Order: sequence, then C-alpha cells, then structure tokens
Amino acid sequence: MGWLTKILKGSSYKGHSHRKYGHDRTWDEPRDSVEEDVDIAIALSLSELDQKGKGVIEDESESEDDEQSAKFESDSDEQPTKVQSDDDEKPAKVQSDDDEKPANFQYEEDEQSAKVQLEEDEQLAKALQESLNMGSPPRYDNGSIFQPFPFFMPAGYRICAGCKLEIGHGRYLSCMGTVWHPECFRCRACNLPITDYEYSMSGNHPYHKSCYKEQHHPRCDVCKNFIPTNSNGLIEYRAHPFWLQKYCPSHERDRTPRCCSCERMEPRDARYLLLDDGRKLCLECLDSAIMDTHECQPLYLEIQDFYEGLNMKVKQQVPMLLVERQALNEAMEGEKNGHHHMPETRGLCLSEEQTVTTILRRPKIGAGYRMIDMVTEPHRLIRRCEVTAILVLYGLPRLLTGSILAHEMMHAWLRLNGYPNLSPEVEEGICQVLAHMWLDAEMYSTSGSDVASSSTSSSSSSSSSASSKKGKRSDFEKKLGDFFKHQIESDSSTAYGEGFRIGNKAVLKYGLRRTLDHIRMTGSFPV
Repeated sequence: MGWLTKILKGSSYKGHSHRKYGHDRTWDEPRDSVEEDVDIAIALSLSELDQKGKGVIEDESESEDDEQSAKFESDSDEQPTKVQSDDDEKPAKVQSDDDEKPANFQYEEDEQSAKVQLEEDEQLAKALQESLNMGSPPRYDNGSIFQPFPFFMPAGYRICAGCKLEIGHGRYLSCMGTVWHPECFRCRACNLPITDYEYSMSGNHPYHKSCYKEQHHPRCDVCKNFIPTNSNGLIEYRAHPFWLQKYCPSHERDRTPRCCSCERMEPRDARYLLLDDGRKLCLECLDSAIMDTHECQPLYLEIQDFYEGLNMKVKQQVPMLLVERQALNEAMEGEKNGHHHMPETRGLCLSEEQTVTTILRRPKIGAGYRMIDMVTEPHRLIRRCEVTAILVLYGLPRLLTGSILAHEMMHAWLRLNGYPNLSPEVEEGICQVLAHMWLDAEMYSTSGSDVASSSTSSSSSSSSSASSKKGKRSDFEKKLGDFFKHQIESDSSTAYGEGFRIGNKAVLKYGLRRTLDHIRMTGSFPV
C-alpha cells in the first residue's frame, strides 16, 4: 500500500529525473502535473482490488472445503471408536478435538483479515474519490506545479570572472581573488591570454609584463629606449623643467645636442638644423627664425614703437646688427664695460668703436641640414654717443629675438638718459623687466603694428612673413613665448634672475616711471 500512502500525502512522489551536468553534478526537475499520478493510482487500485478480491473468495471456498473435510474425517473416526474398547475410545476423541481446533482458528483468522482488507478498500475508494474530485493544483510561470525557489550553487561551483560561465572540470586559473578559464585571463593592453607565470597589475587590470612595461615604463624622449634603472633598482631620468622632456641621465654626458632656442635635446628620430657657428636649431624654432640683419629691421622698429608707447623713446638712431656667435664673442671681449649673461650671450649693447662682421643675406638649407651660402661683411662702428650698436645673435625665433632687442634697447636707453653706473643686479634686472613686458604685450596682442607693416613695403616676402606676423601664431610659437617668459622668471643668476624678480616686484608695486626715478636717485630698486 505504499502507493496509497503517496496519494493520501498529496502525491509526495514528485517524479524527479536526474541529469548529469559535467561529470559529478546533478540537479532535479519537477514533473509538470499530477494527472499521471492519479492515473497510475487508479490502475494500481483496480489491479490490486482484483487480486485481493480473488484472494478473499478463494480463501472462503478453501475454508468451507476444509470444514467439510474435517467433519467427514471426524465422523469416520468416531464409528470405529464404538467398536473398539473403552481404552481405545478416549484417545480417538482426543485426536478428533486436536484436528478440529486448528481448523476453526484458521477460519477465524481469515475472516478477520478479510474484514480488515474490506476496510482498507473502503478507505482506498474514498481516497480515490476525493482525489478525483480535487481541483488541479496551481501552476506557476515556469509551467511547474512547484513554486520557484532561488538557485543555490552546489559546493565547488566555479564561475569564470571573464566570460561569467561555469568552469566545470579541467584547467583553470586562480588569481586576483577569483577564478578564470585560461583563455579568459587576458592582458588589458593586447587582449591576448596571459600564459606567463608572472604578470603585472595596474588599476585592477592584468597585463603581460612586457605590455605593462611598454605602456607604463618611461621611455627616453631622445633615444626612444626604456629609461634604465640605477644601481638601487629605481628608474632615474632627467626632465626639462618647462617642456617636461624625459631623457636618460647619460645624454647629459654624451654631448647630445640641444636646440639653441628652446633648449630641447635632439631626438634620435629627428634632425636639427646645423648653423654655421656650430649651434643647432630645431625645425619648430626654425619656422619663425630671423636669419639676417635686413630681415630683423621690421622687428627692431616694433621694439622702438614699444618704448615710445611707454614714453621712453630712444632719441638716437642706434644701429642694430645680426651676427654669428664668434663675432658676438669678439665684440664682447673688446667691450670694456657691460654685463654678459654666461655661458651663452645672445645680445650686446656696445659703447666702444669696433668693427663687427654682420650677416647680410639669409643662408640656405643644404644637404645634411646645414646652412650654406651665408653672406657676411665687416661693419665699422663709430662712436657718436654713449651707444655704438646693438648686436643680436642670428638664427633665433622672432619672439626670442624681440625679447633680446627689448633687453638691449633698455641698456641703450639708460646710457643715453644719463643714468650713472648701476650695479649688475639693478641694470640687468630692469632690462629683464622690459624684455618680459614686451613678451607679455606680444603674447596678448590681437593686431599687428601699423608701423611694422608700413616699414616692410620694400622688404622681401620671406622677411615680412617671418618678422611681422602678430595674432597668427602657431600653437608651438605661443608655447615658445611662454617658455621665454619662464626663462626670465626662473633664471638662477644673481644679476639676471634675482635682479628681475626684485625689479618686477617694484614695478608692479610702484609703476615703471616711479621705479626708474628711484633708480636714478638712489641706484637701487624701491622697496
């Protein structure tokens, strides 16, 4: 009656089927309905009723036969006892009682069993009737009669952190606090599987060690190689304070050339222009470089206009010449007075009579990025006033050339306006203040100078395009102007650097005119 117990308990038999997942995991799926259970129960009930009904009838017929046989045997046994003696009669009766008593006991037991079986059949019929009258059980969205329940991963269940699928049996990686399929553990940079024993991490992302080095290890901007580590295992490199160009420390000792204008080192994959005096010029600075005296004249007029706008007009016509480095150094040696910015002097205000070699015609770029066909001539300087000439190094960008001219023009203005011999800190400091002011005016101006444009009518197209452009500068030229200002502001020398910072502070506080008056009277900056 085990099937009846299942029916009466609400069909606890759920019809589960076991399916293998992988190799050793199973899960159960409920059957869709209990209708099959009811059909099976009815069939089993009818089959069992037939069998048990037949069994009851057969038991009853057998009982009757046994009873008649018992009576017949008793009667036949009693007749001989009458013929026999009294001694034989008593045992015969005892034998007859012993035979009749088991037969009666067997009959009572079968009758009681049939009664119990009848009660069970009535309960079965009642249960079947109730089962047939019951409504269909409720169904859920998944089509099952069983209420959905949360799926719990069995023990050992592993999900790949890459593809989010189960790993199952086989090879897998355990790293970064989780598990992965070997093909899912990939490099953030190249997206290829990481098969090496070691890997690198950055921002919670794995990398091949080579890919990490390629992306995060600094490269030298000069030789393009990875910057090596020092004896302590640390990456050590040099960086330009303004351009932030990173390079190996060894390049400071291997004579790697720098641009004479922007001071950036020459990369291995780029070519700098070699000037006749040995300097090198990068191609970006070459784009606005001024190469001869004639080309520089419009810019010189702009500087004069700048001073006139400050009510500081230079009344004497001071010659201006572009020269090579050697000519500038020779003139500096012949000058008795004056202060020079070492190690590289790029401008000079002369007060002595000298003969200076000047550049008459712009040189051309020849093979191997060398300047060729430069035309020079000697120029005799005659002393007619306190200033004989202003010399500027050729081949520098327009903004740098203009700031040098503004600086040297201030030297000329001080000498022509009767200022006594000043200390290097005061004289060079106030000249640097004027150079910085001119750069500020140039960087933030929106229109060109009418005087400059009118004065270039007889100039060549190359000179006018290189020297009179204002408000149409490239992004690099704007950056270059900021660099030249940065050079003045961060100069470490006592005369040019500290002198500028003290003088600029005084001009910002008292104004240029009052500062100059104070210098005339005291020979020092106002505090």
